[in-house]
Amino acid sequence: MRSVSEKRASIQSGELILQSRIVDASNATLIGEIDGIKIVYKPVAGERPLWDFPDGNLASREVAAYLISEAMAIHRVPYTILRDGPFGLGMVQEWIDVDEDLDLIRYAQSDDQQLRELALFDAIINNTDRKIGHLLVDKSGFLFGCDHGVTFHEENKLRTVLWQWRGLPLNDVERKILLDLRDSDLNNALSELITAREIEALNNRIDQLVETSVFPMPSGDWPAIPWPPV
Repeated sequence: MRSVSEKRASIQSGELILQSRIVDASNATLIGEIDGIKIVYKPVAGERPLWDFPDGNLASREVAAYLISEAMAIHRVPYTILRDGPFGLGMVQEWIDVDEDLDLIRYAQSDDQQLRELALFDAIINNTDRKIGHLLVDKSGFLFGCDHGVTFHEENKLRTVLWQWRGLPLNDVERKILLDLRDSDLNNALSELITAREIEALNNRIDQLVETSVFPMPSGDWPAIPWPPV
């Protein structure tokens, strides 16, 4: 059995072989494998232009979201990189085999601690599209989140199905996560993926969460829940 580092090395440099396409995805989303490892590949060339995300590409934002999840030490985003593939540069992410028996709609409305971590993560990255279908619970019960292309906007656009903790105080662990994230040296890595103004807005969101020490409330200037929510 390959180690995590061996699998990641394969994803970084192995041959990407395409197998199928997710036809109902809004952008080109392809399924393939690299050295026997199932992956998701989203080429930049297959992205639809968005009026409110004119800078950069969605693939880079997915990688930036992965870096934030790792810096928070919550590991809620599957291993995600930018690399070349059959249709050029794109996001490549390790596939998660989910628990098909889980009632995902009921789970998404629960107070599970893993969902709370993801809610804080979404507030940090300013996720504008956290749907129930973007929650991936594997067969061991571990929660991942996917589809982080529309994130890091400089304006407040948080839109999510995870509002269970709105207005509630952050706990000591969450405050430490924010302080550690504020002190981390991610700006150089993020500068290759998102704009300088978006990095500034990210740092301001972290500062605001530290200062208020509560989960954000829905904004009256932006729909609180994505549509459709699933």
